[in-house]
Amino acid sequence: MAAELVGGALLSASLQVAFDRLASLKVLDFFRGRKLNEALLKKLNIMLLSINAVVDDAEEKQISDQYVKAWLDEVKDAVFEAEDLLDEIDIEVTKSKLDAESDQTRTCKVWNFFNASVSSFDKEIESRMRQVLEILEYLESKKHILGLKEASGSGVGLGRHVSQKLPTSSLVDETVIYGRDDEKEIIFNWLMCDPENDKPLSIISIVGMGGMGKTTLAQHIYNDPRMEDEFDIKVWVCVSDEFDVVKITRAILEAITGSINDARDINMLHVELKKKLARNRFLLVLDDVWNENHMQWEALQTPLNYGARGSKILVTTRSEKVASTMRANNIHHIEQLQNDHCWQLFARHAFQGENPQIIHEFKEIGRKIVEKCKGLPLALKTIGSLLYTKSSVLEWESILKSEIWDLPEENNNIIPALRLSYHHLPSHLKRCFAYCSLFPKDYVFDKEHLYLLWMAENFLQCPQQNKSMKEVGEQYFNDLLSRSFFQQSRGHKRGFIMHDLLNDLAKYVSGCFCFRLEDKEAQNISKMTRHFSFVKARLESANRFEVLHDAKRFRTFLPLNRNPKDVKCWMSSKLMHELFSKFKYLRVFSLAGYFNVDELPDSIGKLKHLRYIDVSHTSIKKLPNSVCLLYNLQVLKLKQCQFLEELPTSLHKLTNLHYLDFRGSKVTKTPMDFGKMKNLQMLSSFYVGKGRESNIQQLGELNLYRGLSISGLQNIENPLDASAANFKTKVLLRKLKLEWSMNHGESEKEREVLEKLQPSNCLINLSIANYGGTRFPDWFGENSLSKLTYLKLSDCKNCVLLSPLGLLSSLKQLIIKGLDGIVVIGDEFYGSSSSSFVSLETLDFMDMREWEKWDKIVKSAFPHLKRLSIVNCPKLKEHLPLPEQLPCLMEIEISNCQQLVVSSPCAPSALRSLTIGGCGMEGSFLECIGQTTSNTFIDTLKIIDCPNMNIPMHHWHNFLVKLSIKSSCDSLRTFSLDFFPKLRLLKLWKCSNLEMISQEHDHNLTSLKIRECPRFVSFPSGGLSAPRLDYFAIEKLENLKSLPESMHILLPSLIKLRILDCPQLESFSEGGLPSNLKSLDLSNCSKLIPYLKWAWGTNNSLAKLSVEQVEVESFPDQGLLPLSLTALSIIKCPNLKKLDYKGLCHLSSLQSLHLSDCPRLPCLPEEGLPKSISTLKITGNCSSSLVSGSSDQTKSFAVEAVQETLLATHLMLTCKAIT
Repeated sequence: MAAELVGGALLSASLQVAFDRLASLKVLDFFRGRKLNEALLKKLNIMLLSINAVVDDAEEKQISDQYVKAWLDEVKDAVFEAEDLLDEIDIEVTKSKLDAESDQTRTCKVWNFFNASVSSFDKEIESRMRQVLEILEYLESKKHILGLKEASGSGVGLGRHVSQKLPTSSLVDETVIYGRDDEKEIIFNWLMCDPENDKPLSIISIVGMGGMGKTTLAQHIYNDPRMEDEFDIKVWVCVSDEFDVVKITRAILEAITGSINDARDINMLHVELKKKLARNRFLLVLDDVWNENHMQWEALQTPLNYGARGSKILVTTRSEKVASTMRANNIHHIEQLQNDHCWQLFARHAFQGENPQIIHEFKEIGRKIVEKCKGLPLALKTIGSLLYTKSSVLEWESILKSEIWDLPEENNNIIPALRLSYHHLPSHLKRCFAYCSLFPKDYVFDKEHLYLLWMAENFLQCPQQNKSMKEVGEQYFNDLLSRSFFQQSRGHKRGFIMHDLLNDLAKYVSGCFCFRLEDKEAQNISKMTRHFSFVKARLESANRFEVLHDAKRFRTFLPLNRNPKDVKCWMSSKLMHELFSKFKYLRVFSLAGYFNVDELPDSIGKLKHLRYIDVSHTSIKKLPNSVCLLYNLQVLKLKQCQFLEELPTSLHKLTNLHYLDFRGSKVTKTPMDFGKMKNLQMLSSFYVGKGRESNIQQLGELNLYRGLSISGLQNIENPLDASAANFKTKVLLRKLKLEWSMNHGESEKEREVLEKLQPSNCLINLSIANYGGTRFPDWFGENSLSKLTYLKLSDCKNCVLLSPLGLLSSLKQLIIKGLDGIVVIGDEFYGSSSSSFVSLETLDFMDMREWEKWDKIVKSAFPHLKRLSIVNCPKLKEHLPLPEQLPCLMEIEISNCQQLVVSSPCAPSALRSLTIGGCGMEGSFLECIGQTTSNTFIDTLKIIDCPNMNIPMHHWHNFLVKLSIKSSCDSLRTFSLDFFPKLRLLKLWKCSNLEMISQEHDHNLTSLKIRECPRFVSFPSGGLSAPRLDYFAIEKLENLKSLPESMHILLPSLIKLRILDCPQLESFSEGGLPSNLKSLDLSNCSKLIPYLKWAWGTNNSLAKLSVEQVEVESFPDQGLLPLSLTALSIIKCPNLKKLDYKGLCHLSSLQSLHLSDCPRLPCLPEEGLPKSISTLKITGNCSSSLVSGSSDQTKSFAVEAVQETLLATHLMLTCKAIT
């Protein structure tokens, strides 16, 4: 497929918008009022109509005719110019009307506006319109030369209106896979069988052309329940086009650990991955691999060879050469679907459960179309979804007879299907789909984010005035989703992706008008480019964007995050100011995530076309007032702007604003006249002011959706004002938080206010905080909140009676916190004796200081309860009446309930986790629980602040996996690991009398932490034998004098070791540290420092070393540190006066050096630092000479290192200089 696929019908939607706007009274009144040449509008309309008549034919012919393609590009460019002109007229009219409305003599001003003499603005508009008209006249004159014909008006044609929402989705049902059962079993058997040779790792490759279903087959194999028992670790990584060994290795690690890994060094990543995979049988799926370079594959494979025997790699690829490069043990060529299976897949998407008679009418044509699809699942799914929207036989026959099927192209078995599906999209959806070319391959996008971008680009058409922009945007999105242009992301519940082929298609049909900057691209951007995106880098410099030199008419500047969690980046001020000065036609502008951005220039007010601004996750302190001159602005995102304290006072002038989000900011005051923003639909927060200031009545006219947090409700003077907010009618509002101040006013008034704030019965999430009424309103019932799934009542101090919350049939999570007026919870809580809390899964009571009694629980209550937590309820006494049958209860937490005794004849059989905490919680409590756990397998036990409690010696020790004891069990002196054979994680913290750990047999511990146990003196005699231990921390053990013996032998899997504040430790164990140790933290262990040289033993893996609070004047000594070190931190060493070059110069792998709170260190070594260092970080209490000297020394680094170091010194440097 080549760039000739640029879709001319992308023009159709733009032309339709232009027609509507040219005919609008706003534009006509402007021309008439300013006495401009109205004939220009008529001529422009005629030209656009003439061009529109041949657009469909041009779309067909431009595929094979480059002259038609060039003609379409020129037409589109001219139409965009016309759109800009019409936008400017709209903005001028809006501005003038707003100015008039703000004046008492607005009638006179409006009259003067429409009768004003011709201004320079008017002359410019007229001149530019003549230019556009001349271009269009010239292009229109060429249509006959190009052989373009007008559409006849018959046939399928292209839709002009919003298509109806499909009743069923066309997404792949994960439970169904057609025609792949046999293939699945073949590959499954390969995965299960032991390797034939001595190699522990086997590679299996699924090979087939694009769209054949390789990924789908791999997903079904990966999720087969039989896999769970065969592999210790399962990892899925989408490789895609770029085979970057570092990135792929990091992705594998992050999938295993579940945390972000910022390491850039391949050695560090290899070593860590080796540790994670060692002795584990793993299944790794590498999806969509294109790499044919054997050396790159070997570099990735190295650590994978350390998995346990029987580990497998499953690869999907379009190329058999890739499989050969990877030396796959087995190669499976995925075949085309058989006819019967093709029909099943096609029928699933084309008919979707329709009337059998209707299916029969189309069956014959459908069979022929299925035959055309040549067994390709993606084509069957895409065309089937398309045909579901076609209701006549003629439309089906038109698709069957389409010549596009047979166009000779590369991969012509699938591209015709994709292009045909695109061709038959309504023109408004074509434009939306093409816009998605801004997203990189495998990019996970959010539905709301995308349709807000569409709205800002003016892609959403609302022929039905009763539909909101949100509803139209969601319908557009769902239409594309149902036609399989989008797919649900596997890894993100709310995320979506586009298949690579569809991403390619979007890129090609958008042509030069959308440009996605990729690092490998160096070519300049076309002058016609309107939409621009790029994946953010940590440090953005102007050099990266030199390709934008010729681009002047950008509408979109969109930075994207490849990793949603990686939001902090930096942009040079030079680049930011260039953006504001160069691109005057921006509609969409984002600086989200550039943390160093702390202000927007006043010149932003000159970007009058702006409709979308996103400065979320920046350091913005204040928005310039000029923002309020952006009359077209529809979206303003200020999320997590932690330093933003106020919004502009004239924000109400933004009458087109639809979306305003300032969650996570310090804004506590809502500007006046919010109610004038009639189009506002998403408002994150609202603060009720005193008197007329920010009155809650302003919310009455707003049709809000999503979520809203309202604070300052104590300032409502008249409860009728709350009624005027009309929350009961806001059916699109799903989440609501209502908050008063802690200083309660009149209890009865607050109850009236809450009564008037009744939400619609569509609400899903409700939180009420600091409410001062004695009771909750009557609408806390089943009928009023029938869809509520989450309810939190916090710090409602005056409330003395709970509502019948058990009647809330959809409620899944209930949190009751700080209701000090509640003394007894009785029958009123349930509301029914037959069924109560039928959907509840989590129940939390917290800080109920006066609660004394929980009356008998209704026997049939809580049938699905999974978690019960009762924390800080000191007066709750007698017996806690757990129901006899809680079949789903898995977790119980009881803390600081000193008078509570549990009474239950039979503990829940599903119970897995138990947390006990608080002084006064005697051992009898735990023993009572223990007596009722004969049928349970508790695997997690936490005991906190229970000094008089003993560790129960019951059968459950055989099942415990996680045990944490903090400030408890004073009688415990020796902890015997042998009593806990399945324990994996052990934390012993502030056990005042604990002296030692003992064991007689090897143990399977993976994590051990001992902290602040003042009498702890020894580990098991002969050493701590835990071959799977990978994390070991000892902290503040003031009497411990020696580490476990033979660590290098008995702890082979140890990766991270922390030794903090153990001043009596004098040496490492004989034989040194384990060879696989990667990270070592030492703090306040000065006696150990001289022995570091002998501690390494055979270790060549240590990558990170942190030395803190040690008494040294010079560090490190020559030969003290290992060659493998990549990161070194020296922290809080008040007497350090010298960094010894001889101890650093040999560290050829060292990349990062962090110095903090070393006030006597005057400078870096005169000889310099190792050339490998790329990041120098100086923080805390450091001398000014060290800071200035370090800046000078960066000049000797390599260019790449200088850039990284400048990032550190200019952006990360937070020194408190000593003078």
